[in-house]
Amino acid sequence: MLIAQINFGLNIAGLIGIIYLLLAIVYFILMLVWLIPRGTRLAGSALALYLIQVIFTPIILLLCGLILLFQGWRLDPILQFEQFLLLLLIIYLTIKDIVINAVYRNR
Repeated sequence: MLIAQINFGLNIAGLIGIIYLLLAIVYFILMLVWLIPRGTRLAGSALALYLIQVIFTPIILLLCGLILLFQGWRLDPILQFEQFLLLLLIIYLTIKDIVINAVYRNR
């Protein structure tokens, strides 16, 4: 019988991993909610790009979140800071996407 040991390290990288997991779920739900009523108004290439974004962005965020949650304790402080900067960039782009979709929806 094989027993695997899983290490959790609750540091900045682990917290960023949890935030990535939550962002992936919220982002997927919000993009589906906005894409369903607007899908008929988008052109073929724009719809294809949005579908790719809806599918792959949450998958990538989930994978990165799981990796950081389970292996983030191994990162040295400079790599944890890099992950923090990437998190800020992702949050900015997500907020920008939400604001653009909200403005586009009101027109």
